[in-house]
Amino acid sequence: MGEAALKSEPIVKALHAAFCRDVGRTDLLQLAATRIRAAGPPYTSVYMYMLNENGDTLDLEAFDGRETELTAIPVGKGLCGKAVTDEADLNIPDVTASPEYLACNLDTRSELIVLIRLHQEILGQIDIDSDVPDGFDSAEEAAVKEVADALATLV
Repeated sequence: MGEAALKSEPIVKALHAAFCRDVGRTDLLQLAATRIRAAGPPYTSVYMYMLNENGDTLDLEAFDGRETELTAIPVGKGLCGKAVTDEADLNIPDVTASPEYLACNLDTRSELIVLIRLHQEILGQIDIDSDVPDGFDSAEEAAVKEVADALATLV
């Protein structure tokens, strides 16, 4: 495993510090999205989707990068919805080869979806687009998972 472009420890510390200052959920999600994207390539856009109270839709609550029209994704639809249905993180090296892919942007080449879960309960996900094919190796995935795990206990 190579060294990740994303350094999760400073992000996790910033999230905990913000939480201690009574920063709300949306602001915590925004902080995480902004800090993850600030790592630079391969992180083109970062979207924070949280399950609605019925558990049937992923609602966009924060993002950094390109705007998206996908502000509400039904569970089971697209790669984001599939990750929830399958209860699994997804690392898609080539989105053009995935029939489930819902295009946010035509320049996106790869996507990483990491679930935010508290124990077995899925709360939401971090959805990251990259303009680089095969943009996320196991080191990047592990770093994003550390941020997701921190968010699970704070949001």
